[in-house]
Amino acid sequence: MLPAPEEPVRLLPRTLTAQASGPVEAIGKALEGYDGPAPRSAIFAVATRVDRPVIRLTNAHWTIDAQEIGTALGLERVVLVNDYTPVAASVTVLDEARGDLAALGEAGQAGPGTRLVLGPGTGFGAAALVPVEDRLAILATEAGHVEFGPVDADEMGLWPHLERVGGRVTAEVVLSGPGIFRLSKALASKRGEPCPFTVPNDILDAAKSGNTLARETLDCFSRWLGRFAGDLALTFEAAGGVFIAGGIAPRMVDVLQQGGFREAFDRKAPHDSWARSVPAFVIVNREPALQGLAALVTYPRRFVYQSQGWIRA
Repeated sequence: MLPAPEEPVRLLPRTLTAQASGPVEAIGKALEGYDGPAPRSAIFAVATRVDRPVIRLTNAHWTIDAQEIGTALGLERVVLVNDYTPVAASVTVLDEARGDLAALGEAGQAGPGTRLVLGPGTGFGAAALVPVEDRLAILATEAGHVEFGPVDADEMGLWPHLERVGGRVTAEVVLSGPGIFRLSKALASKRGEPCPFTVPNDILDAAKSGNTLARETLDCFSRWLGRFAGDLALTFEAAGGVFIAGGIAPRMVDVLQQGGFREAFDRKAPHDSWARSVPAFVIVNREPALQGLAALVTYPRRFVYQSQGWIRA
C-alpha cells in the first residue's frame, strides 16, 4: 500500500493463492486490519504474460480480471503488469550501500546502460530496463520458457535423468524452486541413489549442514544460473548490470559468491572480456517488487512499460 507519492510503502498481510478463491477475496483479507483511507486505484504484478485485461496465472489457479476487481472494490482504476516489470523498476531505487544488493564478482558498480533483472522462484522471471532518451523502457519477457541444454559430457550424461515439463527442458524447468528439486533428483538418479529430499527447501537446509548431494545440487544450480544470466546479458547488452531477484538467490548468496556463478557468467567467448565488465548482484531487499511498484506510480513519466487494465467510466 502506497498512501501517497513519496510516502513509505505500507506492508499489508500476505495471503497465499491457495488460501483464497481469487484476488478480490485475498485483497479483502489483506485490508481487514487496514485503518487508512480507502484505496482509489490498484496496480497488480502478475506472474504471466499480460496481454489482456483478464488473465490466468501461470503457476496458480487464480484468474485476474481488472474490471471485476475494480468493480468489487469500488476503485477508479486497475492496472495489470507482468510481475517482473516492478522488479526491473526497483533497481532504480535499490542501493548496494544500504544493503539492498550483494555483489557477485569484482566488476564494480551498476552503470547507466541497459540493466537486466531475472529471478528463480516458483517460476523464472526476467525483464530488461532499457534507457531510451530521458525515459526507461521496461521489457518484460518470458525468457524462462526458452530451451536450456547441456554444454559438456558430464551434463549430457545428466540430461536423460532430468524431468521434462511439457516434453521440454527450459530454463524455468531447472532454474526455479521446483527446478532445484528436479536437479537434485537427476543427480541422485545418475549416481543410482534415491533422492532423500521431498521439497526444494530440504535441499537449501541440507546444504548448510554439509550434505554432499545438496551442495552439489546448489553448485550446479549456481553455475547454470550464471550461464543463463550471462546469455541474457549478451542478448540485451546489459552493460548496466544484471540483478538476480526471486526467492531462492537471497538464500544462497554465499554459494553464488563462491565463483561458479561468475565463472559461467563470464565464459562468453568471443565476448568474455565484455562479460567480465558487467556487474552482477543478488537483490537481498525483501520487497523489491513493492519498491518497484511504488516507483512506477510515483514517477509515471520516468517509465514506459506494457500494461493492461480497466478505468471506471
